[in-house]
Amino acid sequence: MANSAAMNFGVQSYCFRNFKDNQEVAQLVKKIGVSSIELCGVHANFEDPTGFRDIVKIYRDAGVDIVSIGVQTFSGEAKERKWFECAAAAGARHISAHFRIDSFQTAVPATAKLAEEYGMRIGIHCHGGYMFGGSPDVIRHLLDLGGERIVVNIDTAWCMQIGPHHGKPSQWVRERFAGRVYGVHYKDFVFDRNGQWNDVVVGTGNLDLPDFVKALEETGFDGMAVIEYEANPENPVPALTECVRKMRELAK
Repeated sequence: MANSAAMNFGVQSYCFRNFKDNQEVAQLVKKIGVSSIELCGVHANFEDPTGFRDIVKIYRDAGVDIVSIGVQTFSGEAKERKWFECAAAAGARHISAHFRIDSFQTAVPATAKLAEEYGMRIGIHCHGGYMFGGSPDVIRHLLDLGGERIVVNIDTAWCMQIGPHHGKPSQWVRERFAGRVYGVHYKDFVFDRNGQWNDVVVGTGNLDLPDFVKALEETGFDGMAVIEYEANPENPVPALTECVRKMRELAK
């Protein structure tokens, strides 16, 4: 398990959104105990592939791999080719994605075509019940529309946010989206009585972390995985370090 793709996890750069200098972020990544990152738009302009190569060098020099970019909202615009150029420049093979209700019918096929051209997978990031693409029925429709290059990026916390009958991360892996999960955001929530969500260290909230990782292992997951903890943006290192420790416990 320790050498599996499910356990070869990095971190989402949004966790470090209050830190704008990529050299500092790269050092924070190493400080929490991982060596890969999914880079979001807080830390890079994905419409500037030339400038992005300088960012790639910063992370490579620090020993940090950029395994994905995103989450990017695709609407079928010409500028989105540059996002693929950036991911390719980093050596990534995955882009985390949102689609919009007003454009998905044309944006999904257009994005799938670019993904085929660049050898990428586009992981639909489930973002709870309040956003298009959070419902499993919608995700299934988008997968069917886009073909094999359009896949699922399960954000475990947002998956659970839609409720216990439909938002079951392990069941999504084993059954609902079996064979289509190529991205994971390890995230955990607890919920107030009014439904408000609160970030907690992964594995200490409502997520059955051991069973979720087991589900990934059982189904041969070979995509990209990152931890994500969005609370305490001014000082995220302690909680992220604890997230890494909780993940590593699973390999013992």
